[in-house]
Amino acid sequence: MMRKLAGLTLAAFAFSAPAPAQDSVLEPDGYRTENYRAPVPTTLAGARVLTTAEAEAVWRAGTAVFVDVLPRAPKPPNLPAGTIWRDKPRLNIPGSVWLPDTGYGTLAPATEDYLRRGLARASGNSNAKLLVIYCQTDCWMSWNAAKRVLSWGYSNVAWYPLGTEGWEAADLPMAESQPEPRSDEETASPR
Repeated sequence: MMRKLAGLTLAAFAFSAPAPAQDSVLEPDGYRTENYRAPVPTTLAGARVLTTAEAEAVWRAGTAVFVDVLPRAPKPPNLPAGTIWRDKPRLNIPGSVWLPDTGYGTLAPATEDYLRRGLARASGNSNAKLLVIYCQTDCWMSWNAAKRVLSWGYSNVAWYPLGTEGWEAADLPMAESQPEPRSDEETASPR
């Protein structure tokens, strides 16, 4: 009898609704401007939120432009003359367009222009082209960038919140990437 009662009690718990998460993150009204590596919301109004399986399916279908917004470490200004600077390699989703530094909450005009031009080039000037915006897991940079892209009238935006860490954890291919050039740089990087 005790076993049955225990089984009934467990069954009742199994069918009850899960308790809401204590650490749910709500979408802010504006952009996140600090503490960028922190838990992110599970939603982004106006955008489709992709799981790794969904991002992989879109990637394999070749129907979207994947846009990586991970910041790039700048060359330190105080390096001694003759010091060779080597950028840290960026491994991202193959074929991605890397537009670094474009996910901050506030963008300088030159950085905003860089993002606008990069998106126009990558989308073939189509506001309807599917854009998948990502960075890393628990990184507000991708959330901010996707929100900004939506505000500019792009109508087919997906946000992949697990980013390269989720992609790599699923043992999906990664490729070394170079950032798209800024206006003062000469040629586009290979994707």
